[in-house]
Amino acid sequence: VRFLPLGCVSGVSLLPRRAGLSHVLYVPFQIQKLCDRVASSTLLDDRRDAVRALKSLSKKYRLEVGIQAMEHLIHVLQTDRSDSEIIGYALDTLYNVISNDLEEEEQEENSAKQVDDLGSQFTEIFIKQQENVTLLLTLVEEFDFHVRWPGVKLLTSLLKQQGPQVQQIILVSPMGVSRLMDLLADSREVIRNDGVLLLQQLTKSNAAIQKIVAFENAFERLLDIITEEGNSDGGIVVEDCLLLLQNLLKNNNSNQNFFKEGSYIQRMKPWFEVGDDNCGWSAQKVTNLHLMLQLVRVLVSPTNPPGATSSCQKAMFHCGLLQQLCTILMATGVPADILTETINTVSEVIRGCQTNQDYFASVNAPSNPPRPAIVVLLMSMVNERQPFVLRCAVLYCFQCFLYKNQKGQGEIVSTLLPSTIDATGNSVSAGQLLCGGLFSTDSLSNWCAAVALAHALQENATLKEQLLRVQLATSIGNPPVSLLQQCTNILSQGSKVQTRVGLLMLLCTWLSNCSIAVTHFLHNPANVPFLTGQIAENLGEEEQLVQGLCALLLGISIYYNDNSLENYRKEKLKQLIEKRIGRENFIEKLGFISKHELYSRAAQKPQPSFSSPDHMMFDHEFTKLVKELEGVISKAIYKSSEEDKKEEEVKKTLEQHDNIVTHYKKVIREQDQELEELKQRINTLTSQNEQLQATVTQQVSQIQQHKDQYNLLKVQLGKDMQHHNSHGDTFQMNGIQTEEVSKLKEELEEWKNKHELLQGQLKEKDSVIEKLSSSQLEMGTTEQSSQTSKFGALEHNNELQKELEMLRSQIQLQSAEISKLQMENQKLQVMNPTADPTLGDSATTAASSSELEGRLEQEIKELKSEVKALSEERESLKQHLDSSSSTVAILQDEKSKLQREVAESKKEQDDLLVLLADQDQKISALKIKLKDLGVPVEDEDDTESGDQGDEDEDGDEEEQD
Repeated sequence: VRFLPLGCVSGVSLLPRRAGLSHVLYVPFQIQKLCDRVASSTLLDDRRDAVRALKSLSKKYRLEVGIQAMEHLIHVLQTDRSDSEIIGYALDTLYNVISNDLEEEEQEENSAKQVDDLGSQFTEIFIKQQENVTLLLTLVEEFDFHVRWPGVKLLTSLLKQQGPQVQQIILVSPMGVSRLMDLLADSREVIRNDGVLLLQQLTKSNAAIQKIVAFENAFERLLDIITEEGNSDGGIVVEDCLLLLQNLLKNNNSNQNFFKEGSYIQRMKPWFEVGDDNCGWSAQKVTNLHLMLQLVRVLVSPTNPPGATSSCQKAMFHCGLLQQLCTILMATGVPADILTETINTVSEVIRGCQTNQDYFASVNAPSNPPRPAIVVLLMSMVNERQPFVLRCAVLYCFQCFLYKNQKGQGEIVSTLLPSTIDATGNSVSAGQLLCGGLFSTDSLSNWCAAVALAHALQENATLKEQLLRVQLATSIGNPPVSLLQQCTNILSQGSKVQTRVGLLMLLCTWLSNCSIAVTHFLHNPANVPFLTGQIAENLGEEEQLVQGLCALLLGISIYYNDNSLENYRKEKLKQLIEKRIGRENFIEKLGFISKHELYSRAAQKPQPSFSSPDHMMFDHEFTKLVKELEGVISKAIYKSSEEDKKEEEVKKTLEQHDNIVTHYKKVIREQDQELEELKQRINTLTSQNEQLQATVTQQVSQIQQHKDQYNLLKVQLGKDMQHHNSHGDTFQMNGIQTEEVSKLKEELEEWKNKHELLQGQLKEKDSVIEKLSSSQLEMGTTEQSSQTSKFGALEHNNELQKELEMLRSQIQLQSAEISKLQMENQKLQVMNPTADPTLGDSATTAASSSELEGRLEQEIKELKSEVKALSEERESLKQHLDSSSSTVAILQDEKSKLQREVAESKKEQDDLLVLLADQDQKISALKIKLKDLGVPVEDEDDTESGDQGDEDEDGDEEEQD
């Protein structure tokens, strides 16, 4: 039993609705009543009104409507598919219940009723039955706006709440993803734009769906939309399309390959066309351009497979995209965040690609005089007034320029060497900027310059040796010192931690795998005591990182020591460590590096990304060096002198072996070159041989043809000599001619039979047409309408008669041609026995036989052409017969129509006659009654001669009566 609140009758409140107990009881009851109406009403209008009312309550009372009405709304979607209005209301109601995107005012008013995961719970209820999602997919396929748009919004909300579960249901649904792809082709922008949002949710973290969407031509459609909306100048629709493209391409190698092979990279170039005036960019344009740059980076990310990244880099260079990005890089007025992201994008486009790196080295800034772009960027990196993120981006760009680029490394180091320094001082080189940053008072500039210089030496032993020649003038009057000595001097002065870490990373990179640099470092007697003193002290946490790097540098000095200095041989250095530091303590301090949190962050990706300048401690490439050296240094510390000797002997043997291998490699390389040259010569000779063989084969075939012709002529001449011995030898010379004559006879017989059949069919049609014309003539003159149809039929009949006459004339012509052919055939048959048997001369016989063959061939050609003409005439006769049969059918239809009209007119006339007879009887009876009553009655003649005015008056009087 359901109790009504006070003041309610049948669910209608009679009291004012207030936020009291009655109102709290009223709303659920009203929703329940509406649900009952949806479930039990037989009229569609009643159900529609109830669903509309539920929709109006669904935003404010999500919980109540969702609990009570969801099942009924799903039932409406299943049963009332024919009515788009009720379907739209039901979808809107479900969207309001499931979606968490309520307005702020509604959230404030209903804050007590809001549940954190209310939408997620209702989504679980909805997708528990997978048929509900499948039903929603079919509704989204409808073209009606009132059904499709709310369906798209509801499906988007379901994906937001329970993405993986809904994705799996759509994935297993037949053509599920393809149905949703059709939304991008919708001409209504609101549905197309919401379709983009739906596909964004659908493609999140699901590689299988991403591949399906990509192969459903998504790239083409999205790029078309971006172009239509104005590229980077477009609105939020461009932003949504770019986010969807990122979902499809990020961490999906298959889609990236498909994007590259589909030549879609070339279509990205117009995105980055900026004008001379770059002031006043809108926030939306900045967002769009930022996403476009990120999309380029997705294609050339260092985490992608090297082959895929390299192919995308080459495509970007060939289509001019890299050139366009460099134009933005050197443009004025570009916002700072766009400039920073452009630098990062250019960095990854050129990273590891020699062609792109060479192009970037040739780019000049639009200054007077023009300066290389690298120099301009380095000036920003060592300038402490520039934003931190911009300086990090420039450092990353410089690192990517030098990555696997020995040519670029050599150019940078050469600017530091004494022979290449510009004495005039008019231009600033990259090396001078790096040295200036290395010894400036800004610790961040020190760190960036040290890391940049370390990348110039990465995996290049030759440059490490050349850099030892660099001399620096520290002050006036003092002798110059080497760059290596100056770095160790600054290190021992106790500068900031960031500066010391940068210098130690530079020294470790410089000394690793370079014995000469180690000797130069150990030649300074102050360096080893400084390192051992730093390692042995017990300092705070901030200094532990410096201690670890000092231990690494000392370990490198031991591992790559060639024992050229007597006081700093490997064994003596290890004894020094054991006495002053202790092996275990040394290994522990060495482990401080890899255990540091900032080390783990730097090891994740090549791009330097730091939350603040204080966290800028480690470089990605240096972390690789630490991993490589940490183990071997630990082993080297524990090795005895005998093991070192053995290792040195092994190294020497390995070096000898390497020299031998190098020698053989050179020999093999030379042999490979010779082999390639020989192979090319063999290929050319083979192709020439094939051409000559082809010409020989062609000439042999031509000779064989000439031989066959010669033999055939001999045989023909021999037969001509015996021509007078046989009567029918003319036809035996060429058996093909007799066969053709017999074929022509058979074709003539067939044409005769077909001609007779056509004549019979024409006679039958003539008889049918004559019957129709006679029946139409007999139908007479019934009414005016029938006469007009009759005249039309007669005209049509006359036209048909004309066509028949034409057919007859064509048939006569055909019969004449057939008789002509028969006469010619008889002539051919008579022609055979007329040959003169008394000819004895071979030349005369050959001439007559050749003349006869020519005549036969000519006549056979004429017969063939006539047969072809007859076949064409046969086709035209068939067409005429078909047209005549169609005209006969039309005449029969017209005849049946006329007969029906005549019958109807006769029936109407009979009905009129019956009515007139009844009227006459009634009039006569009325006249008799009037006469009996003594009323004078006029005769019919008098009545007819009366005026029309009197009749009108009588009519008015009768109407009044």
